[in-house]
Amino acid sequence: MSDVSDVSDVSDVTTNDDQATETAARTRRKTREGVVVSNGMDKTAVVSVVERVRHPKYNKFVLQTKKLYAHDETNDVNVGDRVRVMETRPLSKQKRWRVTDVLERAK
Repeated sequence: MSDVSDVSDVSDVTTNDDQATETAARTRRKTREGVVVSNGMDKTAVVSVVERVRHPKYNKFVLQTKKLYAHDETNDVNVGDRVRVMETRPLSKQKRWRVTDVLERAK
């Protein structure tokens, strides 16, 4: 009987290790914060992300805006909301991000 319980304990350990590696893989994904500028599409939001980048020649910081197409499964974000998006597998031609958190609702 003790041999059988030992085998089940080993399977539980490998399951926990698999979950740990899956969680570690998710934490390596890129995350960005931005403002929703459009939500007219079904289950998709366009998020505007502003980055400060240094100009290569003049060494001045320049604001650079990127528009990211993010998957919004529940259609609960509105224009003006501040959201956090996470990188994911390609969901369509342009969607490579998904909304993870709504940081602040629009007023």
